[in-house]
Amino acid sequence: MHNYILLMKSIFAASLFLLFGVQSSLSEQLSANGPETPSIPGWNALVEELEGLPAILLNKLPESMRNDPRIQQEVGRLILQALTVSSIEALGSDGNYPVFLPGIGQLLNVGQPNADTLYKTASITPGGVYRVRGNKGSLEIAVLGQMGPTPSDSENGGSQPGPARTHLDLDTLSTDEDGNFDLLLSPTRPENHSGDWWKTNPSSFRLMLRQVSSDWEKQKDPEISIERIDKPAEKPRPTARELEQRLHRLPQATAFMATLFIDKVERLRGQGYVNELKVFDVSQMGGLEGQFYYEGPYELTATEALIIEAKHPEKCRYRSILLTNEIYQTTDWYNNHSSLNASQATLDSDGVLRVVVSEEDPGVPNWLDTAGYPRGLVQGRWTHCDSQPVPTVKKVQVRDVRKHLPLETPSMSPEERDSTIRERRAAYQKRRHW
Repeated sequence: MHNYILLMKSIFAASLFLLFGVQSSLSEQLSANGPETPSIPGWNALVEELEGLPAILLNKLPESMRNDPRIQQEVGRLILQALTVSSIEALGSDGNYPVFLPGIGQLLNVGQPNADTLYKTASITPGGVYRVRGNKGSLEIAVLGQMGPTPSDSENGGSQPGPARTHLDLDTLSTDEDGNFDLLLSPTRPENHSGDWWKTNPSSFRLMLRQVSSDWEKQKDPEISIERIDKPAEKPRPTARELEQRLHRLPQATAFMATLFIDKVERLRGQGYVNELKVFDVSQMGGLEGQFYYEGPYELTATEALIIEAKHPEKCRYRSILLTNEIYQTTDWYNNHSSLNASQATLDSDGVLRVVVSEEDPGVPNWLDTAGYPRGLVQGRWTHCDSQPVPTVKKVQVRDVRKHLPLETPSMSPEERDSTIRERRAAYQKRRHW
């Protein structure tokens, strides 16, 4: 985790350098070099294409938002996060010499990551033979998905991600008594191979690992490695062309991620969904198999609250509910009480899940903190459940919240809330982020 944070800080600093200009001392050095200043092919194009990205994103927002200094800086942060995710892939992805790289999450908050999920991706080359091995851990869900090309894979016909080609639950694999597994991936099963095998789709270019935990403290994340076994173990030095191509792909990859959902909350609000929830279909966007989403914009004053209610399914492998800000970034669940899963939000005795959304702490356990965002979005997930209810929403005054909750609803003091947030943060830090 420490090395991961250091790497993120380094990439963040480099991103600032790229997006917001060169320090004056370096400008003076460049001027001193004269007209024959040496250059790196692909570098100037990268900087020039990124330069126009802030205007593209801001123009997707209504005037009141794009003229708000705070939202302007949040859009700048979103671009940095998208650039960082894309830079990690540009630096580390290789279908011939793959590794599971960290993706979106609390620090790289692009594409509305789930608070309970760690996302990792590894590039694969169609036709290759791969060995994936490790320990499956003890999470609620640990699933591999074969993913198609993205717009940055222009040479592969990438457009929208499309549906996942197929999923594989690590719980379905054969393991030894310690939970260790060994899996082979290839277009056809090799002769004399009797172990676990997973057929690769010819249009699969990545594997995505979703590590979903309902108990960050007690559950164990999987340990996983990948290698291509029909290539030599040693990796040759990349050619200049290969390295330049990675630079050329960065702007498109960054723009795709940054623009994907930035205006989604505003579009839903324009459709009349304010303090109301609807189904969100992600089946054509690489969504997790068996997962049902509901979401809708919220809009609250400092004295108002939403009470969200749903009859809980009889059987349900996983559930969560969280908030996003106005540009569809998941509200900071690491430092705030802004996400709830099955171990964090209990059901009432009538089998109903009730959650309060507000800026002011209502003093109940099942609270989602808007964390300074008076407008944003509520999103929930039901995964492998025997029903998928879309919850009802009721707006009330914060002072009246308890009038709308069962008498049995426990109280939570400010001291207890503070302790809960600190324990959440410590548990989240200890997960396997890399």
